[in-house]
Amino acid sequence: MGRTSNSRATVAGDCASRAPMAARIISTKTTTASPDFEQLKQLGLGHIIHGPLYNDVPPDQGIYDFIIVGAGAAGCALAARLSENPNWSVYLIEAGGVENLSHQVPLLAPALQVTASNWGYKSQPQRQACRGMPDNRCALPRGKVLGGTSSINFMIYNRGNRHDFDSWAAAGNPGWSYADVLPYFLRSENAQLQGLEHSPYHNHSGPLSVEYVRHRSEIVHAYVRAAQQAGHRRTDYNGESQLGVSYVQANTLKGRRHSAFRAFIEPIRSQRRNLRIVTLARVTRVLINPDTKSAYGVEMLYQGRRLQLRARKEVILSSGAFNSPQLLMLSGIGPEDNLKAIGVPVIQALPVGRRLYDHMCHFGPTFITNTTGQTLYSARLGLPIVKSFLQGRADTLLSSIGGVESLTFVKTSTAQSADTQPDIELIQVAGSLASDEGTALARGANFKPIIYERMYQDLAERQQDHFSFLVMHFTPASVGRIWLHNRNPLEWPRIDPRYFSAPSDVEHILAGIKEAIRISKMPALQAIGTRLLDRPVPGCEAHAFASDDYWRCSIRTLSYTLHHQVATCRMGPAEDRTAVVSPQLRVHGVRKLRVVDTSVIPLPPTGHTNAAAIMIGEKAADIIRADWI
Repeated sequence: MGRTSNSRATVAGDCASRAPMAARIISTKTTTASPDFEQLKQLGLGHIIHGPLYNDVPPDQGIYDFIIVGAGAAGCALAARLSENPNWSVYLIEAGGVENLSHQVPLLAPALQVTASNWGYKSQPQRQACRGMPDNRCALPRGKVLGGTSSINFMIYNRGNRHDFDSWAAAGNPGWSYADVLPYFLRSENAQLQGLEHSPYHNHSGPLSVEYVRHRSEIVHAYVRAAQQAGHRRTDYNGESQLGVSYVQANTLKGRRHSAFRAFIEPIRSQRRNLRIVTLARVTRVLINPDTKSAYGVEMLYQGRRLQLRARKEVILSSGAFNSPQLLMLSGIGPEDNLKAIGVPVIQALPVGRRLYDHMCHFGPTFITNTTGQTLYSARLGLPIVKSFLQGRADTLLSSIGGVESLTFVKTSTAQSADTQPDIELIQVAGSLASDEGTALARGANFKPIIYERMYQDLAERQQDHFSFLVMHFTPASVGRIWLHNRNPLEWPRIDPRYFSAPSDVEHILAGIKEAIRISKMPALQAIGTRLLDRPVPGCEAHAFASDDYWRCSIRTLSYTLHHQVATCRMGPAEDRTAVVSPQLRVHGVRKLRVVDTSVIPLPPTGHTNAAAIMIGEKAADIIRADWI
């Protein structure tokens, strides 16, 4: 297996050193004696011993029809669809390695964010947010692995609201209305959702598995009943209306993570000789003829060598909301002032990175209950659970998607959106930082140790049942940006989301916290003794506990992001001075170059971005095919 095997062992070892016992057990399974291939195939894990399939050594000056930079959700979907044409050669380049068994375990999502599968980005120090992090620097997880962020995220499948896409079209992006994009969501989906078998909003024959998480605690059942008692109806949030409460829909297949890699690449890889894939390779710039302003290839680093690959038809950046703008700027496409300041010749002046939107959450509130054995604790995981999972059971603790059990879409009194468009999402989790004794989740979120020690350590020591919310705001007024500090392609771009620079964003989350507390007082949750954890957030002790000012302080301290950055390569018509790409995803003013990932999303969506990324990849494939057939 060579290099791919070594990469797999490194990632598994990193996960094993920092994650709970389950990670240690499972990571050991991936690095000991050779597993039986047929057993791995039955579990959908055949790629683990087929690492060389994902390492096509790049020839210098090699020529392909399409070069796709980045194998995340959009890149995997796009590569699979373009390579359906046997006459086209497609080269897919990924900076990270290949998934291992740890990636397949939904419960280990937090642990994956402290491994080499995460780029490990952090924001610039924030003035108004992330005060619970060292230097006020927020963690900004992004996937660095074949599958991208879909291989390390919490697997929540949430497409967004019809008003999102209709607003894209109304802003001068024809072809992106809800009616236009719904067929692409459906094309990718293979839904196994009990009770929704005949819904026109779901498909059952696509490559991407969507299912309800089968492991559920008693607490989530009580919560869903309480939310209904509070006036939130049961809903299919990917159906007719988002508003309401639902058990979470996830990108899992029989209780295992179903990443974009697993869905789109693994099933076709050995059959398509026209699809070439290289991992552990870093693209450093797009090659562009400055006279014709036409992209003709990429420059990349591979095993210490600098190589160039050529594209007959197009270069397509699918590197995500941070890496795609970085590559454009390194290639001479971006704001003139930034490029001139670092000595990059300007080929096309565009507002690359000038806008950055993100969904900011508040980690909490947390509620204690009188139940026993329902909260997720790593100490409750043992060899029998791991063996059951490896034998194919889909309802063990290991199939829980990082503890997330239900979603509630709320329209608060502060909302300024359409009547059917929520402004807050309550993500209910069967645990907290106590669940893994302050290890992977706290480290992945970059929380200071004092947060765990003062607020959650006692819960872990007593194994006290409890649950928490992530309160997420969909429509932030705060706008950030990305820029380059120098021309070094191996150095991070500077990322400043400017979280909560608009005070109204704090007020929206405050309204969401109050709604979560109101739901906790409903009979179904009171029947299990639900009460607010009254441990003050470090740094907020001067405020009366649970007062509005206390929560405002807590919001700015326990800040948490969920990988939803958008708009750094914003889509819009040529006359839109904030736009980087056209509605056909072509970079304005540059030929044979497109961006196909969530960086093109023009406004913060009322949903999570993984489903939208796959939709963008699916739709881009049809746009590109129409141009070249």
